[in-house]
Amino acid sequence: MPHAKFDTIYRDLREKIEDGDYPFQSFLPSENTLTSVYGCSRNTVRRAIAGLIERGYAQAIRGKGVRVLYRKGQQSAFSIGGIETFKESAARNHLHTTTRVVRFEMIEADDALAARTGFRAGTPLWRIWRLRILDGRALILDKNLFRADLVPGLTRAIAEDSIYQYIEQTLHRTIQTSKRRMTVEHATREDAKYLDLGDYNCLAIIESQTFDENGSQIEWTQSRHHPERFAFEDTATRRPHA
Repeated sequence: MPHAKFDTIYRDLREKIEDGDYPFQSFLPSENTLTSVYGCSRNTVRRAIAGLIERGYAQAIRGKGVRVLYRKGQQSAFSIGGIETFKESAARNHLHTTTRVVRFEMIEADDALAARTGFRAGTPLWRIWRLRILDGRALILDKNLFRADLVPGLTRAIAEDSIYQYIEQTLHRTIQTSKRRMTVEHATREDAKYLDLGDYNCLAIIESQTFDENGSQIEWTQSRHHPERFAFEDTATRRPHA
């Protein structure tokens, strides 16, 4: 499925910001300049810039323009604010990565799993565990549950590449909303089995429920992250109070 024009512009501007073509605290070119560069309407440019602002890459300054807020960090950043796949995050951070599927099976949600994940008891689910290897080190263990009727035809090969890409480009479904909770927990024996923990005995844990365009829960995931090389970033705006 081809990207909309504004999305293509957003991705190009984001890449230029990440590469330092538009450095931290500089201003992006004006709307008039960008419409000329990309051969598009002002509304299209505004939608692209809105994407940058929403994800914390830039801020609109009244009377001055759009200022770049992104600054490349010392650690690889996996963003909480947006819905970004591991593959997309790795590409954004210029990391060499591989994914190894260590569990792949069809199950049915029992009462305990339903209470924990939000799926109804009796729902058929794909249970997939994926080990994320960055620069040769196993640093993330993703435990995924996908509703089998909403994500039919999954295979190990798809899971090793990108399930979201399969959902969006092959099944033509829209991934709309994700609710997330982040904690820090002691590492388990299972974590030690799969991850290169070294001297660490704790992990950053993100649990998420993800919903499609109809508001149906399509996924529950627990991502277990080695803390050494990851910074979790979000962008917040303070609202005026009466």
